[in-house]
Amino acid sequence: MEIKITKTTNPKTKPDQNNLGFGIHFTDHMFIMNYDEGQGWHDARIVPYGPFEIDPACMVLHYAQEIFEGLKAYRTADGSIQLFRPEKNMARMNVSCDRLCIPKIDEEFAVKAIKTLVDIDSDWVPSLEGTSLYIRPYIFATDIHVGVHPAKHLIFAIILSPVGAYYPQGIAPVKIYVEQKYVRAVVGGTGFTKAGANYAISLKGQEEAAEQGYIQTLWLDGVERKYIEEVGSMNVFFKIDGEIVTPALQGSILSGITRMSIIELLKSKGYPVSERRLSIDELVQAFKEGKLEEAWGTGTAAVISPIGELKYGDIVMPINGGEIGEVSQMLYDTLTGIQWGKIEDTFGWTTKVNE
Repeated sequence: MEIKITKTTNPKTKPDQNNLGFGIHFTDHMFIMNYDEGQGWHDARIVPYGPFEIDPACMVLHYAQEIFEGLKAYRTADGSIQLFRPEKNMARMNVSCDRLCIPKIDEEFAVKAIKTLVDIDSDWVPSLEGTSLYIRPYIFATDIHVGVHPAKHLIFAIILSPVGAYYPQGIAPVKIYVEQKYVRAVVGGTGFTKAGANYAISLKGQEEAAEQGYIQTLWLDGVERKYIEEVGSMNVFFKIDGEIVTPALQGSILSGITRMSIIELLKSKGYPVSERRLSIDELVQAFKEGKLEEAWGTGTAAVISPIGELKYGDIVMPINGGEIGEVSQMLYDTLTGIQWGKIEDTFGWTTKVNE
C-alpha cells in the first residue's frame, strides 16, 4: 500500500524548545488509514493535522474499543533522527488488536508510516538536551451504532508531539503509595494491552495516592491483592540483596518495550535478573532486613523513574536514603545515551528515520 501525502499550506509556529511540556503541542501533519469490513485496511494518507468528524453514536465513545502505542524519535548530535525499537511497539499493538477484536495491522507498513510521517515533520524534532518527538499511534472504532459488537469500521492514526525532558530539574526519586482498595487489572482482562480504558481505571488510585501526599500508585494483583504488578503506568523493578526482581508477565501486566530493553541491558552487564511473582509482604520483609536496595519504574516517557519511598498501610519505606541508586542511574544514562546516539548501540535497537 502506498501512502498518499498532502502537505499543509498553513504551517504552525513551532513552540519554544525550553517550554515544551509533555503532550501539549502537535506537529503539522498526521497519518490516517481506514478499515472497512470486506475491504481491510486501506487509504493510507498523511494529511494536515486537524480534527476528526465523528457521529455522536460513534462506537468508541460508548464502548471504548480503542488501543494505542507510544514511542519517541530522537535527534542525535549529527542532526539525524532515530527511533527506538519501533517494530516492538507495532508488534505489541497487534497483541492489543487481538484482545480488543480489532483487525491487525501490517507491522512493517506501520513502521514505514511512522518513519514517513516523522521525516515529513522532521523540523519539529527538538534538539535541546532531554527533548524528543513523542509518537502516538492509535486505533479506534467508528461504527455509527449504539450496540456492543466488534467494530466493522475503524481508523488507525498517528500524531506527533515535541516534548520536553520528563524531569526538567533532573532525574529524582519519587514517592509511591501502595494501593490496597482498588485494582487495575486481572488475568483474563486487558491489563497486558495498551487500551485507553486501563488508564481510566487507574485514575482513582492515582487520586488516592495524591491525597496521601504521594506521586504515583503501586498496583497489587486484582485477585489476592498481595502480588506487585505495576507502578502508575510503568513497569517496576526492585534490587533486593543484589538481585534485580521485576514482576513476571502473567496476563495482567503490560509488556513494556523499556522493560524488555532494561532486562536485556542488565543481563548484558552481568546483573542477576529474576522475572517472578513478588509479594508486597516479601518486599516489606526485605526492607526490614535492610535488603531493599533500589527501586525504579520504567516506561517510554520517563525511561527510568527512581523510587525513593514506598508507603504500604502504615509502613513507610524509604529506599536508598531517598536518593537515586547506582543501578538506576546507570540504566538511565545508558538507555538515554543509546536513544540520543551518545553511546554506541551494540544491541541494534535504533533505526534511522531517513534510511
